[in-house]
Amino acid sequence: MRIPRTGPAGPPSGAPTAVAPGDATRPDTAALVRAARRGDRMAVHELLDLLTPYVGRLCGPIALQDGADATQEALIVIFRNIGGLRDPAALFGWVRVIAVREAVRIARAAARTVPDPLDEVPARGDPELAADVRDVLERLSPDHRAVLVLRDLEGLDEHSVSALLGVPEPTVRTRLFRARRNFRKAWER
Repeated sequence: MRIPRTGPAGPPSGAPTAVAPGDATRPDTAALVRAARRGDRMAVHELLDLLTPYVGRLCGPIALQDGADATQEALIVIFRNIGGLRDPAALFGWVRVIAVREAVRIARAAARTVPDPLDEVPARGDPELAADVRDVLERLSPDHRAVLVLRDLEGLDEHSVSALLGVPEPTVRTRLFRARRNFRKAWER
């Protein structure tokens, strides 16, 4: 099952898009990380341009209307801790862990408060479909949204999702099963 990207997860028109980890066309991220650690402001800006759409794509479907806040919080954590990244070549994996953790944290915090009405949903294609998908995603728990994003948008295997979320693989399978089932039920209404 593929979930279309909606809401603040997509980059604005004309904004640079994040390249997929392992993409041969991406710039040498390890060199950018090393330069950013040395205080090179241009490298920091290049990393920010490279990572922002990627982090937004992860945080948006998990944190929903708080996706922009989750993206910002994740980027703050990333740049505060970039010096602690042991292997600069592992940047995207390290960023993914931080982004998902922050998105789930913010989504859980938002679930404990009175939810705000959904803002206008910007969409690339069909605005009604995007609003419908977003409405269905909002009905899922942050944990279920996280599993759906990591498996169905990011294409990670269950072992990787398990390691990333810090839960056993059977828990990942159960959450994924329930998330997909609940998504289908809500979609059919």
